[in-house]
Amino acid sequence: MKASGEKSRWNLPRNVWALGLVSMFMDTSSEMIHGLLPIFLVGTLGVSAFTLGLIEGIAEATASIAKIFSGAWSDRSAKRKPLILLGYGMAALSKPLFPLADSALTVFAARFVDRIGKGIRGSPRDALIADVTPAAQRGAAFGLRQSLDTAGAFAGPLIAIALMAGLAFDVRQVFWVACIPALLTVVVLFFGVSEPANVPRQKTAGHPFAGFRAKDYPKAFWALVALVLMFTLMRFSEAFLVLRAQGAGLSTSWIPLTLVVMSATYLLTAYPAGKLSDRISRHLLLAVGCAVMLVADLVLAFAPSLPWVMVGIALWGIHMGLTEGLIAALTADYAPKTLRGTAFGIVNLARGVMLLLASVLAGGLWTWQGPTATFVAGAGLAVLTALMALAMRAVPPVHTG
Repeated sequence: MKASGEKSRWNLPRNVWALGLVSMFMDTSSEMIHGLLPIFLVGTLGVSAFTLGLIEGIAEATASIAKIFSGAWSDRSAKRKPLILLGYGMAALSKPLFPLADSALTVFAARFVDRIGKGIRGSPRDALIADVTPAAQRGAAFGLRQSLDTAGAFAGPLIAIALMAGLAFDVRQVFWVACIPALLTVVVLFFGVSEPANVPRQKTAGHPFAGFRAKDYPKAFWALVALVLMFTLMRFSEAFLVLRAQGAGLSTSWIPLTLVVMSATYLLTAYPAGKLSDRISRHLLLAVGCAVMLVADLVLAFAPSLPWVMVGIALWGIHMGLTEGLIAALTADYAPKTLRGTAFGIVNLARGVMLLLASVLAGGLWTWQGPTATFVAGAGLAVLTALMALAMRAVPPVHTG
């Protein structure tokens, strides 16, 4: 394998492609479950929209808390792959809990284990991508991983729809089939991803909290964290897109179509957006993504019919394609080289805590004021986030190579 610096501009390292395939298989499994999970919880198990928001928020916050510790450990050990393998392994082992669930508590336990696994793998995986990819290709690398990840998110609900029809709408049977691509994830990761030889080891110099102190990072990094907090607050769980489509008249058997539509536009935009961000200001592109989110929220708030709801969901996917890879690339841009794993953990922790707040607030607004209030609130926050992104153009990144 050639060193990352020997790659041509668009020829990305093998590890980037392998991790993209790993993400694709796991997301296929996850979205086969998540496309039906809101209906399973609300319809079959009888939980409220508020409880749904609480479960989703706590699950994602749990993942983000785990990311900061796994990222720090990968910096200190200079080993990324073992933590990535552990994280994906835990997620694969959690999948059988979903078809076995007979209460919201069991679903919560499954989501908790799954998200712990996501948290353990997330920061080391993103740091590994940054380790093997030249700075001039970071946007493309993270965009490619997001595109392959989203290919799984696109395929998963389609498979779920076909299985729902073929298995007489037996949700639990669909959940069992979803365990298969999760197992394939671990196989591909074990044999297809190699530990990079150039991982910079963090030197703690006798300070057990090195990497967790504010002074270990430049002020520009903390400005990025503030931007990420606002960005996450504006975007609550996609589970509410499923409920919005159901409320607009989409039948239960076609509910996974909401994630198919979102994933299709996400898939088509993530890699081109990543490549574009290597040529123009990432902050400007992030502001454009927030503008798309503003339009998506307004369409979803006031959509008069199901086709318009689907338009709003498609725009939501475009927003994700424009922004998700950017957040990872910006983190690599602003983080010290020896603290990449920890920096990704800090950013993801900030996102997880804010996602908990955002999902709970969205669930509360939905329960007490209805979907219109939920999406209008998101639109207002999108405007503020876009303004923050534009203001941060004046803050130069840390050039770590």
